Amino acid sequence: MEHAAAHGGTGGKRSATLYVVATPIGNLGDIGLRALETLRGVEAVAAEDTRVTRRLLAHHDISKRLIPVHEHNEKRAVDGILALLREGRSVALTCDAGTPAISDPGALLVAAARAAGFRVVPVPGPNAAIAALSVCGFGAPHHLFYGFLPARAAARRRELSALAPLPYTLVFHVAPHRVEECVSALCAVLGEARRIVIARELTKLFESVHACTLGEAGAWLAGDPDRRKGEFVLIVEGAAGTAAAETTGKRILEALLDALPLRQAVDLAARITGERKNELYRLALAMRKKALPSRSR
Repeated sequence: MEHAAAHGGTGGKRSATLYVVATPIGNLGDIGLRALETLRGVEAVAAEDTRVTRRLLAHHDISKRLIPVHEHNEKRAVDGILALLREGRSVALTCDAGTPAISDPGALLVAAARAAGFRVVPVPGPNAAIAALSVCGFGAPHHLFYGFLPARAAARRRELSALAPLPYTLVFHVAPHRVEECVSALCAVLGEARRIVIARELTKLFESVHACTLGEAGAWLAGDPDRRKGEFVLIVEGAAGTAAAETTGKRILEALLDALPLRQAVDLAARITGERKNELYRLALAMRKKALPSRSR
């Protein structure tokens, strides 16, 4: 019964709860019914930017006490919010867009509330990374959400070098003033051939989603100053879709072709690597063609 209560609305008598409420990433109509019910039912709203949250609440005819909780004051704000919870008053935690504590403030408050014995309940909703992934068109079954890359060039290259061999689709949040340098670093470290989807201003008036290679991305951004404005999600093809996958596939095919007919070797290599059969078949034909002269000598 406690589990059901924690995941219901805010009506009825229950102990104080910290609700982590996802809010729209642009279009105010994207907020969920449960999020609105929660915001109406709590005593106060802990907001990353009270001006942004006030506009959202006003749009839905909600009036609440707003408590600023941002990267510069989160440690100080925690004590005041815990005091409200101890008084039996529930609080909603929001950020400017999307889900709190995901590349946004909130994790310290969540940890403190849980450590103090209060319930912490997620109220899910809009998510920029998932929205961008849904329209990128990449077929990879797995992705890695990185968030914001380091601001310093050396640290950024170091992080990207660690990500370079991973087979997962890579997801980055990027601020507009860093998008060009981040794309340049991605191209330099991951190579020009990888595909990238640049998702800008998702769900907003000037939303755009552009797909190209990393080698083409810099020129596309430079082609129009408007393309460098707004909030960005960059979706980058994982290593499995590039030369790294070909190296892995080649190594496996070399072993299989020595023992199996070409078609069987390709079928088995596809099952092992998860790569497309037609790409592996093309690679196997090239390998066999290259090997024929040496075998005839």
